[in-house]
Amino acid sequence: MDIDTDIDIDADVVIVGAGPNGLMLACELGLAGLRPVVLEREPGPAAEAKANGLVGQVVRMVDRRGLYERLAGKPRPEPSPFYMFAAMPLNLGILDESPVYTLPVPQPRLVRVLAERAAELGADVRYGHELTGLKQDDGAVFADVTGPAGTYRLAARHLVGADGGHSATRKLCGIGFPGVSYDRITRRWGEVTVPDEWLDPATGGLNVPGHGLVLPFLGERTEHGGFSFAPLPGRPPTIATMEWDVPGPDAPMTLDELRDSVRRVLGTDVPFGPPDGGGPHALRRLTGGSNRRAERFRDGLVFLLGDAAHVDPAGGQGLNLGMQDALDLGWKLAADVRGEAPPGLLDSYEAERRPAARRVDMFARATGALLAPGDDVTGLRELFAELLAEPGAVRRVADLIAGTDVRYDMGVRDPHPLVGRCAPDMDLRTSRGPVRLAELTRTGRPLLIDLTEDGSAAEAAEAAAGGRVDAVRATGSSDVTADVTAVLVRPDSYVAWASSSPRPSRAELDELGAAVRRWFGPSA
Repeated sequence: MDIDTDIDIDADVVIVGAGPNGLMLACELGLAGLRPVVLEREPGPAAEAKANGLVGQVVRMVDRRGLYERLAGKPRPEPSPFYMFAAMPLNLGILDESPVYTLPVPQPRLVRVLAERAAELGADVRYGHELTGLKQDDGAVFADVTGPAGTYRLAARHLVGADGGHSATRKLCGIGFPGVSYDRITRRWGEVTVPDEWLDPATGGLNVPGHGLVLPFLGERTEHGGFSFAPLPGRPPTIATMEWDVPGPDAPMTLDELRDSVRRVLGTDVPFGPPDGGGPHALRRLTGGSNRRAERFRDGLVFLLGDAAHVDPAGGQGLNLGMQDALDLGWKLAADVRGEAPPGLLDSYEAERRPAARRVDMFARATGALLAPGDDVTGLRELFAELLAEPGAVRRVADLIAGTDVRYDMGVRDPHPLVGRCAPDMDLRTSRGPVRLAELTRTGRPLLIDLTEDGSAAEAAEAAAGGRVDAVRATGSSDVTADVTAVLVRPDSYVAWASSSPRPSRAELDELGAAVRRWFGPSA
């Protein structure tokens, strides 16, 4: 796109929405040297925990940006040996490697850490500032904003709506949001205290007389609904229910309403009380839900991500999806602002992320059907339980949960098995000592890992990239690197080219050069 240099630009990118998705994008743009402005209409970060953690591939992604230790207090994530699918046990231990990672972290803490990192990287986060209008031309997008001191206008090269399911950005662009809404399901949850004698010291779960042990973080289905217990670190535990055709009153949610719901679902009482200490504490009721996707994720210089682009009742998978939207879009916007983007790069955002959104939508609809009440559903669950004893079925479901079933089209005929996939974790040895792939990706730059005998892949990448790709010579010390000798990793951790040849052929090296130019532009 030709840029009008006569326009007085206030920001490289304006991001509307300071939730996890918008702040993740701000971090990505900051890594690339841009200084985004983030507009959030609320007066400050939300204190209520709308989500209780991260699930799936996004856990590895926050590690690859150096954020995992800040959030978890330990240096690296480990795959989960056990998870649940529609309140059915999923034994990930029967797989060679579990693709499911989890990170229990309340959303307020996640937002706080991301906001701190965005500020470190130069982002300008403005709370109490609401987008009220926008227009665009060939060179800039103009955002009308209402803030505490009045109204003003911002001019930016791009604007990104990360402002949720009721996105003002999407509405101002006139982008439709087709899909379905429903009102049969009511979810209730609250932070509570429970008697110590009800807690199982071995598992951290909840012993419910007359029902049995409820394992932590893993929901249960009964003939009357769903129940879960989540003892999050550093916060009061959360009890949650899900019921069909039992809507709440018009009055605000109360602990008594939650107690009544638990009694209906479990058939017995659970003696919980209000949390200790000061609040605010979560106590919410949500009736209904939606499965919707925006008609398009782009309108000229304006983009949508996260719930502004797609909503579904998929829980942690929705946050996994939205934060990876940010990882996909960030480096592409930065390349465009710097004038380095090859043709079609910005269009690849929707081409890659819309199929990923469809997968999460399928997951949400499938789990909803399997959690519903009724004898016929119980029979279907019995069949699924048998299928989930098979490693192949477990792998398929685990990949869907983690998002590792997504494979991007990298424009390569007959690609290497890794191409289009998120790069696997690698333990490497370099001239400077041992290093993990996750440590090499923290700059947010394109990366070529060269394990070849002659270093030819690094030489080819450097010749094609003109300094835009970091080439690292290494030897491998993991099972993964036994099957790959060179890999070109995009800033979002997806593999654009790979080889298993100890000495790649000239044709392979030509393909590497083509991949570098396709994604990162010609040599400067």
